Amino acid sequence: MAAGASGDQVRELQARLKQLQWYEPDITGEFDDVTVAAVSGFQEKRELPATGAVDQATWDTLVGMTRTPTDDELHNRLTPGPTILGPGDTGDQVRELQARLKQIDWFDGDVTDTYGDTTTASVKGFQDKRGFPVTGEVDQRTWDKLVEMTRNPTDDELHNREPGNNGGSADGLDPRCLTGRVLCIDKSSNSLRWVIDGEVRMTLDVRFGTELTPTREGEFEVYWKSRDHVSSLYDTPMPFAMFFSRGQAVHYSPDFAANGYNGGSHGCVNVRDRDGIESLFDQVRVGDDVIVYWS
Repeated sequence: MAAGASGDQVRELQARLKQLQWYEPDITGEFDDVTVAAVSGFQEKRELPATGAVDQATWDTLVGMTRTPTDDELHNRLTPGPTILGPGDTGDQVRELQARLKQIDWFDGDVTDTYGDTTTASVKGFQDKRGFPVTGEVDQRTWDKLVEMTRNPTDDELHNREPGNNGGSADGLDPRCLTGRVLCIDKSSNSLRWVIDGEVRMTLDVRFGTELTPTREGEFEVYWKSRDHVSSLYDTPMPFAMFFSRGQAVHYSPDFAANGYNGGSHGCVNVRDRDGIESLFDQVRVGDDVIVYWS
């Protein structure tokens, strides 16, 4: 498929790209300039030739990362699914819903076990942002997207308790992280912990490089910081970059913030909490240690 094509397969292409947030407008079935740009962006991200035309390798990669679009998706019909959580519901799953929404700043206030007006408004905002039917009720589509974008809430988060040092747990810290100032990066838990003299000051969700471009493991140190960095290799923004190993850096990733763990970096350590990484950037100094390990 290439520019100028039309028909059902183009609809499917656009719908699958839309699942990955590479294509934003309504599905049209016309392989237009917007579709070319979406395909080219997808190809570049997956390190395929960025031609803007769909060859077999591009199609196979896209199909492997997406599900078969529904008829509603192919024809721009927003039909809500059956409600699995809604106003008036109570219990542990409501707590989990609120805690997950709170992680991405869609829910304010204490987490409770009651689905009230505040929860309804939060769910509506989340749905509207994602282009879902805005019902204020949680269907499977809404829940799956929320889970994809968040991590499992801690018991402290579910019950409004502050951690002892407000920085996170020290469980599983590598012994090399217990002395001095260390960015302690655990591939097993997808976490970065900022540790000073053995005390965890901050914990952030992170993701890593793909199998083709893995994040290096070992002992490093921050050798350069660049607040508004743009990659010279990929021409992509890398805000709050802290470089530690031959071009690999810890930095904010809007793709991680939008798509969660459905994707990966070119080897860098991606952070999705912009406020968190900005605060961390201001605290970390050139020369601070970086430990990347499996716990």
